[in-house]
Amino acid sequence: MNITIIQKNKFEIAVVNSHEVLINDVQSALDLMATINYDTGCHRIIINKSAIVEEFFDLKTRLAGEVLQKFVNYNVKVAIVGDFSVYSSKSLKNFIYESNKGKHIFFVPNEEQGAEMLSKE
Repeated sequence: MNITIIQKNKFEIAVVNSHEVLINDVQSALDLMATINYDTGCHRIIINKSAIVEEFFDLKTRLAGEVLQKFVNYNVKVAIVGDFSVYSSKSLKNFIYESNKGKHIFFVPNEEQGAEMLSKE
């Protein structure tokens, strides 16, 4: 895992790059948040969807809801970067749409858009 810090507006954002799955359950998401906070002090994270276990994107598993609730509870904003058009689930598309209207969780096609969404108040 490689963490770089970018500055957007007045916010520092941790950009996480990894060739392996980092989030595969609630505990691994909490561990990732703790590591990033300890190493960088950042409460805004950009992570590629390939670093998240595929079951996350099947809403029937409830993993997405459980993991993302932890981000909200700990006031950590996250942008998940990737191509979400590969999923045919209407429920997932609605979940992504509603998340993107909020202030904590964003599903975006690229890192630039992730930084833009995370740099808002």
